[in-house]
Amino acid sequence: MTNPPTASTAVEARSATTDFNGRSILVTGASGGIGAATVKQLTAAGAKVIASARTLDSLAPLCDETGAQPLAFDLTSEESIRDAIEALDLWGVVNCGGFGGEIATPQDTDIDVFDQVISINARGALLVIKHAVPSMIRQGNGGAIVNVSSQASMVALHGHISYGSSKAALDNITRVSALELGKHNIRVNSVNPTVVMTDMSNFYWGRPEVGGPFLEQMPLGRWATVDDVAGPIVFLLSDAAGMITGVSLPIDGGYTSR
Repeated sequence: MTNPPTASTAVEARSATTDFNGRSILVTGASGGIGAATVKQLTAAGAKVIASARTLDSLAPLCDETGAQPLAFDLTSEESIRDAIEALDLWGVVNCGGFGGEIATPQDTDIDVFDQVISINARGALLVIKHAVPSMIRQGNGGAIVNVSSQASMVALHGHISYGSSKAALDNITRVSALELGKHNIRVNSVNPTVVMTDMSNFYWGRPEVGGPFLEQMPLGRWATVDDVAGPIVFLLSDAAGMITGVSLPIDGGYTSR
């Protein structure tokens, strides 16, 4: 007769599913709030993190703090992405690099800004996947990819024609990638956070006439923090989420449940 699991063995089992044991994970957009928080949580969980951004200088404080490996490349350039990552032996990827663009209606949008938002948020993420996946497949150890999308892909938000469209495209990239890569035991999911009050979002959502009514419609009634988003990213990368793929996970305080 086997003994029932004790509290300590249950904790050990839970820990094993979220311990990355030196797995190599690339985090793009690591100089931003969500990206940096994700790097910190992943390194604390034992991952070997490669933190990327457009410039090495922007990564220095984070890498000094966490021991992450810095890597610079341009998300708008396939050549830059390919040269930076095709030789890396990656187990996982977090596509966190992004550009907010402008606040504009469809009739007022600057199409050049629209193109830039799409280029970074959707095309850039796809290119990272394109050039990261071959080594993941070659190693034969499976893996996981998490794309940082947005609540703006799931509901219509005033002025978000460019940003919302780019994130809706990213969600479809997530689903199709999950379908194509499942046979290699590579899981692909996205997280869809509500507003995190970063420098990128404060210029718009920090206005009382904008942020106030928005929060009144949210069941939890508060802005997300960077750790509110990083935690689910780490979970979706971990073995604890081993049967989850193709999902777009709202992290929105219940906003899209209305």
